[in-house]
This record gives sequence, structure tokens and C-alpha cells, in this order.
Amino acid sequence: MATEVLVPTLGESITEATLGEWLKQPGDPVKLDEPIASLETDKVSVEVPSPVAGVMGQHAVKVGDTVAVGAMIATVDAGGGAPAQAAAPQPAVTQAPAASPAAPAQSAPAATGDSPAALSPSVRRAVLEHGVDPSTVTGTGRDGRITKEDVAAAAQAKPPTPTPTAAPASQAPSTAPTSGGRKEERVKMTRLRQTIAKRLKEAQNTAAMLTTFNDVDMTAVMEARSKYKDLFEKKHGVRLGFMGFFVKAATMALKDIPSVNASIEGDEIVYHDYADISVAVSAPNGLVVPVIRDAQDLSVAGIEKTIGDFGRRAKDGTLKMDEMKGGTFTISNGGVFGSLMSTPIINPPQAAVLGLHRIEERPVVVNGQVVVRPMMYLALSYDHRLIDGREAVTFLVALKNAIEDPTRILIDL
Repeated sequence: MATEVLVPTLGESITEATLGEWLKQPGDPVKLDEPIASLETDKVSVEVPSPVAGVMGQHAVKVGDTVAVGAMIATVDAGGGAPAQAAAPQPAVTQAPAASPAAPAQSAPAATGDSPAALSPSVRRAVLEHGVDPSTVTGTGRDGRITKEDVAAAAQAKPPTPTPTAAPASQAPSTAPTSGGRKEERVKMTRLRQTIAKRLKEAQNTAAMLTTFNDVDMTAVMEARSKYKDLFEKKHGVRLGFMGFFVKAATMALKDIPSVNASIEGDEIVYHDYADISVAVSAPNGLVVPVIRDAQDLSVAGIEKTIGDFGRRAKDGTLKMDEMKGGTFTISNGGVFGSLMSTPIINPPQAAVLGLHRIEERPVVVNGQVVVRPMMYLALSYDHRLIDGREAVTFLVALKNAIEDPTRILIDL
């Protein structure tokens, strides 16, 4: 007996999603609640669990299709291990006509764990860009799935050869065939990427954005981290990073400069007596921005634990919708990717975003002497309709003082 697989409730005000990838192919055995598909919404990827144990039936929609909440996307033939063997030949018969209207790239390879058909669109693109054979990549994602980071790591590790791209090129009939070896590939934007693009453009069109800069000497924080990182990890079970210091320092500065933590609603300014800090976290399909609730009440250890949990679940695709909502201020750390300086775009309806950058040794003057110090540029982009230049600069100076003298964080100064 076949059981229909329906699109689950995706959260408040979200009525549809895009089918990102199939995690199970027709004929595959599935367990109860085992993920069989991944849906992409405006904010995060959601896995669809199997309602019963049995054998994966027919796919009712293709990758890239838009599906509504409650719509049927597939069937699962209920049963144990024995029905799985009996049912295995049947999907092979029914799969052929279903594959004919699909894109050529989906009909060529068999649906194995390392074939392009079993990879997400972003991972398939990374495979093509890096010329990596996915069968040689060890997946670190959920259930051993390959992520973009896995592909990039495999590309760095492999020795250069004259023909590394031959296999991936043959698996992508969608690329334009040309005699000179020049190729193009068209990949539909994910729903998440479309939403990011829309919101960022809306921010530019609505807010009077301006960015102000400062730099900070990281010596004191780096010394504290070096001295206490082992004891910190042993006691709290999480590594001591720099974000804990910056989030805590930001909550203190936001309390002193409340307009940076405010927002505009209509013709009113809404001031918040709490600091819900949005932190940009890298996920397989792009950056996501979960929120640290009431960060002003958390210790540095509590902040690091929360960020570490967000990072793990962003990679696994298990972040929840509610964890993306709200936020009164955003911190984005481009330094982990090597960025020296940037002008980040605010995340509406928030009024400001702090950009962190890479740490590099530079000559600075201290007490009349030129010395070499580990320095970082800070960038605060803000809505000039709400925040004046004086307030923006004062916020950055308060943050700089707290980082350069972490004792201020301990005594709330």
C-alpha cells in the first residue's frame, strides 16, 4: 500500500517551497522519519521525513519545482526489508517515462550516492567548477552527504592532472557544447538566494545607508584566548573564539547607544531593551542568519555555545524557521574568508550591521613608538534616517575600547 508524502507545515506565513534535492530515489529502502527530500524555503532548507518505513515510490515533482504546503510530492510503499526486494524492479520500469520530460542532465547518470542526480544543485556546480569526481569525495554533511566545503577541500588536496574535468564535464549535458572548450552552465537560483537578493536590494532602495570604519588592536583578546582556550574548552565543552568577545562587547555598546539597536516602523522608531543578535553562519546553500536571543544576558561561554550549535546545524540543514526570525542587530564575520574590508548591507528592519574582518599584523604608533600589532578593521553600516554619524562612531569606539581592554566586559564598563 502506497503512502503519500506531503509537504509539511513550513512556518508562519510560508505557504510554498522549492524542491532542492531528492535524498531517496525510487526503489531505495527508507526508514520511518528518514529524510527523503530537501525543501528550500525563503530562509532555510527543510528535510521531509518519510511517514512510514518501506520502499521509496515514485517522485511526483522534479528538483526545482515549487510545491505548496500540503501538496503530495512522492509516495512510499509501506513494508519491511522483504517488500523492498520485491519492489526494487518496479521503479526501474516506471522511472523511464518519468525521466523523459526532465532535463537532460537528470536522465543520464544513475541515481547513486555520488552521482550528480543525488547531489544538491550547489554541490553539483562546485563539482563542475573544481573538476572533482564526486565518487572520491567523503561527505561530512547529514547522513554522509557531500557539501560544497567537501568538494573544495577535495579540490585542494588532489594533485594537478591534465584531465581532471573530463568526467564532470561529461555529466553535464546542460553546458553549451563548443569546439573551443568554452562552456556555460545555467543554474536556477535557489529560493534562498532569490530571497537574499530581494531583501538586500530592498535595503538599498529603502534605507539611507552609510558605512563608518575603525580599527581595533586584537592583542589583548588574542592573549586571553591563547591563555585560557584549553581551560575554557575543558569546562564549557566549546572552543573559545573571537565572536563571543565581539557579541558581548556589542551588547554593551548597544545599551549605551540604543538607536543602533532600534528599527523604523512606519513613522515610529522602535527601541529595544534587549539585544537579539543575528550572526551570519555559512551553510551549504549560502549564508543563513540565526538569532542569539537575549544575548545581553549570556556569558561569553553561553554565546560561544549558541554560535557553535548554529554552525553545526546550519551545515546539517537542521536550523528551524523560528531561529531565523527577528534580530535587532547583525554581526557578519567576513574575516574567516580573508576579507580585509567591506561595507556590509543592513538586514531590514534592523538599522545597523557590524562587519568583522581578517586580523593582520600592521605597524601602529603606541606611546610614540612604532610597533607591530595584530589589527582588524571594523565596519558599521547603518541607516542614516535613524542613526546619526556621531552615534555610529561612538558605538564603534565603545566596541573598540571593550575589545582592546576585555576587563571592561567583565565589569560592564
